[in-house]
Amino acid sequence: MADRLAGRVAVVTGGSRGIGRAIARAFAKEGAIVVIASRKAEGLIQVAEEIAAEGGVAHARPLHVGRVDEIGAWWDAVEAEVGAPSILVNNAGTNPYFGPMMNLEWAAFDKTFEVNVKGPFEMTRQLVRRHQARPDAGPASVVSVASILGAAASPLQGVYGMTKASIISMTKTLAVELGETGVRVNAIAPGVIDTKLAAAITANDDLRRRVLEHTALNRVGQPEEIAGIAVFLASEESSYVTGQTFFVDGGWTIT
Repeated sequence: MADRLAGRVAVVTGGSRGIGRAIARAFAKEGAIVVIASRKAEGLIQVAEEIAAEGGVAHARPLHVGRVDEIGAWWDAVEAEVGAPSILVNNAGTNPYFGPMMNLEWAAFDKTFEVNVKGPFEMTRQLVRRHQARPDAGPASVVSVASILGAAASPLQGVYGMTKASIISMTKTLAVELGETGVRVNAIAPGVIDTKLAAAITANDDLRRRVLEHTALNRVGQPEEIAGIAVFLASEESSYVTGQTFFVDGGWTIT
């Protein structure tokens, strides 16, 4: 199937690698004009070139989502140069501390919440406020990437898990508050996916084994396996779906 997102402008944060890159490529294949954002331009340009080579349209627009005071101006520039986005994927995330919560420094705590919670919240507010200001605006969709650790204890990744629990809660509340505005809000909770962010687990033989023992499919997921449900939630195929968190975890939550 193709063209499910034809002509729509879609913002994907954390779009230079991993899950964000896979989602951006999938959106472009479905006809979206994709705006990819992350802190460094180099990676974004590479992904934009990949998408162009595949026949899609992508714009690289660097942004540090943890710097919330810069987000409004970034949206102004995107609207002026590309058009008004009607799809937002909050994928950018960080996990600077791996270890017991009792040893966490406040600097790592603050950085994790700035990027994983404050950034997605402000990105969502920008889309919603601009959408509501356009009388001719059609449907809009927000998809936030949470984690299985937002719904379970997360030893050694406690603060990261706290931020992802916040994303799940934010998704539910905004879905109710925005239910009649034409903006749907959903989340995806991946299991362990083979990305740089998960390298502390996937590159450690003992931790990887312990994860796989509790994963029904007995393997780590790939970024492309998250992209399909992102397309579904961004498109009007999911027009009656809001406030939901979809666990894409190889069966981790059921074992």
